[in-house]
Amino acid sequence: MSTTDPGLERWRLILGPPGDACAGGGLSDDSAGRDRALGWLYGRDSDLEQRGVRRGGVKPSGERTAGDGPSALTTVDWLDDVHRLFPKETIERLERDAVERYEIHEVVTDPAVLERIEPNPTLLRAVLRTKHLMNPEVLAMARRIVDKVVQDLLRKMATEVRQAFHGTRSRRPSRWKQARNFDFHATIRANLGHYQPAEKKVYIEQPRFLSRTRRQLDQWQMILIVDQSGSMVGSVIHSAVTAACLWGLPGLKTHLIAFDTSVVDLTSDVTDPVELLMKVQLGGGTDIARAVEYGAGLIENPRRSIVAVITDFYEGGDPYRLIRTVRQMAEQGTHVLGLAALDEEANPAYDRDLAQRLADVGAHIGAMTPGRLAEFVAERMGR
Repeated sequence: MSTTDPGLERWRLILGPPGDACAGGGLSDDSAGRDRALGWLYGRDSDLEQRGVRRGGVKPSGERTAGDGPSALTTVDWLDDVHRLFPKETIERLERDAVERYEIHEVVTDPAVLERIEPNPTLLRAVLRTKHLMNPEVLAMARRIVDKVVQDLLRKMATEVRQAFHGTRSRRPSRWKQARNFDFHATIRANLGHYQPAEKKVYIEQPRFLSRTRRQLDQWQMILIVDQSGSMVGSVIHSAVTAACLWGLPGLKTHLIAFDTSVVDLTSDVTDPVELLMKVQLGGGTDIARAVEYGAGLIENPRRSIVAVITDFYEGGDPYRLIRTVRQMAEQGTHVLGLAALDEEANPAYDRDLAQRLADVGAHIGAMTPGRLAEFVAERMGR
C-alpha cells in the first residue's frame, strides 16, 4: 500500500510524469489508474514535445509505444476506468474532451462503447456529428443516446414553455393561493406591523397573491430558420426541441427550416424531434439569404409573424440579398430575431459586422435560451 500524501498525489496527477518527484512514495492503485487514463487521453496533445514534456510512451494517436510504458488501453478499457475512478462531473469533462478536442470517434461509433456509455448532451452532439460514419447497427444503438437526451430536454423545456404561455400576472389581488402568483412586495407591505426588531424578521400573517389573466390569442406564426453547420449543433438540437414544445399551442403555427447551402423544410417532423435530428446533415456551406427568403415566403400575416434566424452570421451567400429581405420583413411589421445561439448557455460566437447591419434594418440581434425565446413569443402574442 502506498503511503504517499493524497495532496502530493493530486499534484502528481496534475503535473504528469514530470512530477514524479512529488510522489516519493509512488501512486496508489487508484491514482495510478487515473494517471494512466489521463495519459491515454491528454498524451495526444501535439505541443507536449515543444514544451519539453515526455509523452511517457504515448503516440499522438493515443497508442502506447513499445518500451517501459504501461500496457495499451482500448477505448472501452479507458471508458470503464474513467467511470470507475472519477466523479460524474469529471467523467463528463473527459468524455467531452475525447469527442470534441481529440475527435476519438470510437466513443460514439464503437458498439462496445455505446453499450457502456451514459447518454448526455456532449455525446448527443457527437452522435449528430458522426452518424454518417455509422453502420445501421451502430446507428440504431446511437439513437438511444439521442432519444434519452432529447426526452430529458423535452421535459425541461416543455415546463418552461407552459409557464411562458400560461398567462400574464395582473395587479388584481387573488384569493387563489399559488406559489407562482405570490406577490412579494404587497405581502411585505401588508405585514410590516408584524416586524420583530430583536429577531430582524417579518412574520407573515396575510400573504398576498396576484391573479392571472388568460391571453386572448390571435393566430400567429413562428418560423424557426436554423443554420445546420457543425458549429451550430447545440442550437440545432435546442431548436428542434423548442419547435416540438411550441407545436400545437393555441394560436400559434410553428415552422422549422434547416439550411446550409440548401434549404430543408422539417416542419412535418417537428412532433418527433428524435427522428428530426437523425435526419439533420451537419456541415457544408452557409447561404443564410436563401433560407431567409424561403422563410419570408411562408409568412401569412406579417404583423402576426415571428421569424427567428439562428446562425453565426458568417454568410457564404449574398449578404446584400439577406439584408434586403430582412429589411422588407421588418418594414411589413414582422418580428425578425437574429439569434447567434439558442441553447442553455446562450454563449455565442458570430460575425458581429453582419449582425450589426441586420440590426440596422430592424432585426433584433442577440442570443437566447429556449425558455427566453418562448417568453418573447408569448409576450408578442399577448399584446
